[in-house]
Amino acid sequence: MSLPLLAITGWSGTGKTTLLQQLIPILSHQGIRSGLIKHTHHQMEVDTPGKDSYLLRKAGANQVIVASSQRWALMCETPDEGHIDLPYLVSRMEHSLLDLVLVEGFKNEAVPKIVLWRAGIKGGVDELLDEQVIAVASDQALALSVPVLDLNQPVVIAAFIADWLKAR
Repeated sequence: MSLPLLAITGWSGTGKTTLLQQLIPILSHQGIRSGLIKHTHHQMEVDTPGKDSYLLRKAGANQVIVASSQRWALMCETPDEGHIDLPYLVSRMEHSLLDLVLVEGFKNEAVPKIVLWRAGIKGGVDELLDEQVIAVASDQALALSVPVLDLNQPVVIAAFIADWLKAR
């Protein structure tokens, strides 16, 4: 069985990161070991400018691993890659240490999704719905063909995710 992926998607400003910050410890408390892949549209720098690893990467190393006794990180330069390949990113994770990979964003990927939708945020909920959506978490009562969860109840959303994992 492959490692289950579950995307938390929605328009910018709906609270994806906030919800994940709440869900991850709840899932962990239930014994569910989760990894996370976050998509960003922004330029990002995970290394510290001026440090040796930063300087060596900027000197032209295509991959750099920074390691300590507490953690390690692999940085890969991909300036010629137009599309971020989600399956490739998942393959970089240590599957034996995880029960689930949560994905923030990647709303156009063909993976199971919980869509977040708030009233007053740009874009309608219908624009986010596709055959991969397993639930919608919202601050509004919505009549949809998938379960609608209370966006402000992370314990309920975590229970839904745990049940979904068991049913797989």
